[in-house]
Amino acid sequence: MKRMLFSVFGILALAVATLTPAFAQSKGTVYYLVPTLLDEFQTGSVSALELFLKQVGYDFKTLNADNKTDAQQSQMNDVIALKPKAIILAAVDFNALKPSVEAARAAGIPVVEFDRQITSTPSDFTSVAGTVEIGHVAADQAEKLLKAKNGSVKGKILQVLGDPGDPYTLDIQKGFEEKMKAFPDVKIISLPAMQWEASNAGTIVADQMLANPDIDLIFSHAAHLSVAGVASLEAAGKKPGDVMLMSSNGAPVGLDLIRKGWLNVEVEQPLYAQAAAVAMFMDKVVNKQEIKPGYYDVLGLKSVVTKEAWGPNIKIPGAAITKENVDNPAFWGNQKPPTDTVKSVE
Repeated sequence: MKRMLFSVFGILALAVATLTPAFAQSKGTVYYLVPTLLDEFQTGSVSALELFLKQVGYDFKTLNADNKTDAQQSQMNDVIALKPKAIILAAVDFNALKPSVEAARAAGIPVVEFDRQITSTPSDFTSVAGTVEIGHVAADQAEKLLKAKNGSVKGKILQVLGDPGDPYTLDIQKGFEEKMKAFPDVKIISLPAMQWEASNAGTIVADQMLANPDIDLIFSHAAHLSVAGVASLEAAGKKPGDVMLMSSNGAPVGLDLIRKGWLNVEVEQPLYAQAAAVAMFMDKVVNKQEIKPGYYDVLGLKSVVTKEAWGPNIKIPGAAITKENVDNPAFWGNQKPPTDTVKSVE
C-alpha cells in the first residue's frame, strides 16, 4: 500500500513539474520599482509585468516608492546588493534616479525603463507608449468632434496637462498641438495640473469655464483629471454633452465616464503591450544580447524599436476608445488581463 502511495505521489510530482516549468526552470528574479500604487495604471502595471515575465520564466518582485524619490533611491541601493537578473524602473524623478541607474549597470545589473523614459543616461531597454502619437490620435478625434458640433474645425479647447516636469504630458501636448496647427480657427488654452493632482485639474476647469464659457472641448492628459473636471462641470450646472471631453490614458474611471455620457474619447496608453514588450525582450536584456531595431508585433500592435542615445527603445501606439468600442476587453481599463502568451524574441 505504501509503495502504491509513493508511486502515486511520484506521478503527481512529475505532473506538477511538467505543468509548471517556470518553477522548475526559473531564469532568476527581476525586480520592478514602481513609483506609486495610488493609481490604476501603476497597480495594473504590476499585475501585467508579473503575468508576462512569469510566462517567459522569471520570478518577479515589486517595491513601491510611494512617490518618494529618496525611498526609490534607497530601494535601488538595496536591490543592487541583491544582484537580481534585472531591474525594471518607473522613476519617481527622472533626474534624481540617474545615478542609481548608472550604479546598477556598473554592478552588471541590466536596467529596463518602463513607461517613464530616462534619456539622460543609457539603460538596457526602454518600453514606452508612443506619447507624441497619442497626441496625434487625440488631435484627430478633436478634429472630428469640433467639425460635428460646429460644422467645421473651429472652436475653443481647454487642454489640461499633467505635471510640466513629466515628458509624458509634454510629448502628448507636442503631438496634439503640432497636428492642430492645421486648424487656425481653433484656440487652445493649455494649463498644467501640477503634480498630476486631480484637485488642480478641477480648479483649472472651474476657473476656465467662468473665464471662457464658450469652451467646446476639454482635453485632459489623464482620466483621473477628467473625473475632477466633470465634478467642476456638474457644480456649474452642466450635464453630459454640454461640453465635450477627452482624456489620454485609458483608465477604468475614463471608460466609466464614456459609459455615463460625459467623456467622448479616451485615448488609451497601451499598458498591457508595454508590459508584454518588456517580457519579450527580457532574455536579450539579461544576456546582454543585441536588440535589433525594427517593427515588432506586441499583442497585435505594430510597435517600433529604435536605437537611441539612451539605448534600445520600443514605442507602442495607443488607440481611441469611444462609446462604440468601450467594452473591448483588449483595453486595460476594462481590467481583463489578456489571454495572449508572450514569447521571448529570438
